[in-house]
Amino acid sequence: MTTTLPDVHQAEPIPQAAWEEVQALLTSADLFRYTAPENSPVARLETAFAEKLGAKYAVAVASCSAALFLSLKALGLPRGAKVLIPAFTFAAVPSSVVHADCEPVLIDVKDNYRIDIEDYLRKLPDADAVMISHMRGHTSDMDAIMQAADAAGIPVIEDAAHSLGTLWNGRKIGTIGKIGCFSFQSYKMLNAGEGGILISEDADLIARAVIMSGAYEHNWKKHPVLHDAFAKWQNELPLYNTRMSNLSAAVILPQLDELERRCVDGLRNHDHMADLLNATPYFNVPPALPQETRAPDSIQFNLVGFTDDQARGFVQELKDRHLGAQVFGLSTDNARAFWNWRFIGPQGPLPQTEAMLVRACDVRLPVRLSLTEVEAIAEAVIAAAETAKMAKAA
Repeated sequence: MTTTLPDVHQAEPIPQAAWEEVQALLTSADLFRYTAPENSPVARLETAFAEKLGAKYAVAVASCSAALFLSLKALGLPRGAKVLIPAFTFAAVPSSVVHADCEPVLIDVKDNYRIDIEDYLRKLPDADAVMISHMRGHTSDMDAIMQAADAAGIPVIEDAAHSLGTLWNGRKIGTIGKIGCFSFQSYKMLNAGEGGILISEDADLIARAVIMSGAYEHNWKKHPVLHDAFAKWQNELPLYNTRMSNLSAAVILPQLDELERRCVDGLRNHDHMADLLNATPYFNVPPALPQETRAPDSIQFNLVGFTDDQARGFVQELKDRHLGAQVFGLSTDNARAFWNWRFIGPQGPLPQTEAMLVRACDVRLPVRLSLTEVEAIAEAVIAAAETAKMAKAA
């Protein structure tokens, strides 16, 4: 018996504890993070998140895009600095590089959604920084990335917007590079609608990020970071005012206790659907790397043996079944297709990324789903592929 398909675009529910936090906050009307002398919801989130990740310092901001931008500015990169990023990521990543007055340089990406290490090594000598996106939760070879970057003295920023809870050799993603950046947008593991956070072990770097985030005058004294690092940068840095509000932090804080359970459920759902799809001739779901323990809330798969028309037909069949999905490179103006980032100027050939994008599909798998619901989604995806194949063959 077929189960009615769930709404895969519905975000994770907000726990009751968050409602209580928000109500108390609205009663106080202290929505600005610096109103309280200490222990504001944003300050408590920074402390709790750093502890959860095992990092020394955290700065909560308006979005992961803001965290990426502030990371580049806090590194003190010169205008026009070259920043390596994967050619498969969201448009916000190259946008943050451009916003920081730097130049994005795209690294080719293979059909398993991870960067081509050989292309990375070719381009690294001319780079000033690396911003490695763990796109859709797929981790590139962080051992090879860090070994080469460390040897060259080039800082690595981890865009872990899709990877909160992922492990690499048992180490939390976001803690491997110099800076880790995370998202609290509604479709991420912790849902605040919007919001982001950056973590680092470097007190001086964090001091610069805090001041530039909008800690004007002496509001930086409300941050538990070495104050001599702050004093050095007082009045020396521009303010970008990308602060997180107490309201967002109040929504996020109670969800931290649910993170481990959400990661376990998300991986269970992903791997179950991957097994079902890989058992057909239509799909290939790339496996995790041996060093990687994933925490997915969506699934990506490549169409096998489809023409462009059949791939488009497959997407339409899914729409007819009320299941949202996309082929990244065949969707008009898709923000994950690098040729739509016209604001970064022409790039060199990226043949592997281009070939992957025109067959790579994306379906959300919220961690709240049951296995029965996952099976219903898989059934619909497989039926759509069969119908699209038959329709174009007739």
